[in-house]
Amino acid sequence: MSHPAGRVLALLELLQGRHRSTAADLAGQLGVDERTVRRYATTLVELGIPVTADRGRHGGYRLHPGYKLPPLMLTDDEAVAVLLGLVVAERVGLATEQPATASALAKIRRVLPAALADRLAAVQEHLGFTLRRPEAERGPASGTLLALASAARHRQRVALDYRSWRGERSHRELDPYGLVFHAGRWYVTGHDHRRGEVRTFRLDRIGAVTPGLATFTVPDGFEAVAFVTRSLAGVPYPHEVEVVLETDLVAARRRIPPSVAELTVTTDGVLLRARAESLPGMAALLAGLGCPFTVRRPDALRVAVAEHARRLADWAARPAGGQAPSPRRPLD
Repeated sequence: MSHPAGRVLALLELLQGRHRSTAADLAGQLGVDERTVRRYATTLVELGIPVTADRGRHGGYRLHPGYKLPPLMLTDDEAVAVLLGLVVAERVGLATEQPATASALAKIRRVLPAALADRLAAVQEHLGFTLRRPEAERGPASGTLLALASAARHRQRVALDYRSWRGERSHRELDPYGLVFHAGRWYVTGHDHRRGEVRTFRLDRIGAVTPGLATFTVPDGFEAVAFVTRSLAGVPYPHEVEVVLETDLVAARRRIPPSVAELTVTTDGVLLRARAESLPGMAALLAGLGCPFTVRRPDALRVAVAEHARRLADWAARPAGGQAPSPRRPLD
C-alpha cells in the first residue's frame, strides 16, 4: 500500500492478527522504517484505537482491550467465515436479538468487494438447513446471555425476573451452572433458590438479570447439556410412558434423542421412559424404531399402537390405482 492511510490500516490489521509485534517486524511488513511505525501507531491512538507500546528487550506493539471495538480488518476468507456464522446463527436460532444479527450482516455486506458479495449472496439464497429456529420466536436479549455467561464463569448468584409458559411472572435467585442451546432455543440451568432444586429456564422468557454477591459451587459431575435434555424429556405432559425396547442402548440412542425420552439398560432390553402429549404420536415413534417392544404403561398406549398398526395395514392394502380397499374388520 503506497498511501499512508492505507499503511495505517494495514498496521491495524497486523496488530489484530497477533498478540504482540516488534517495531522491526512491523516495519519490514509495511515497507517503512521503525520511526514511521511509531508515527502510524500514534495515529491509531489519536483515532481512539487502544494501541500499547511495550518497552524493553521483549517489547513491541499490541492492541489493548478497550471499551469499544476498533475497526476490524478482515481478509476475504475471514469475512466469509463471519458472514456464514451470522447466517447460520440467525437461521437456527443461535443468534440473540434479530435486529443485532441483521444489522451486523448488513454492515459486512456493505463493505465486501462486489464480486465476493455476489457469490456470498448466492450461497445464502440457496443454503438449506435441517434445523430451523422455532417459528414466531425471537432470540434472547444479548445482555441476558452475556450476564448469565459471566455469572456462570465467576460462580456468581443472580437475581432474575421470569415469565412462565402460562404467562405467570416471578422473581428468582439462581446459581447458573451452565448455558445450553438446544433445538433452536437457549436455556440456562442451575440451582433455583425459590424451589430449592436444579431447574431449567428459557432465556427468551428472562427479563432483568442482576448479579449478586453470593457465590456457589457446581456439583461434581454435573453436565448442563445432559440435565437440560433430560428435563425437557420430562416436561409434564399428561401421559407417563414406559416401554421396553428389544435392542441395545447404542442403537436406541441413535433413534431417540435425549430430549424425547430417558433410556436405561435393563435385563429385558432398554427401558424408555417419557412423558407424552399425544399417545398416537408416541405410537408412531415406536413403530418407526424398527425393533420389537413391550408397552408397560399406559394401557391406552397399547390401543394407540393397535390403531396405528390398523391404519398402516389399511394404507398398505390400497391398490396402485388409488381405489379404496374393501372395509376391514376392526382389530380386536
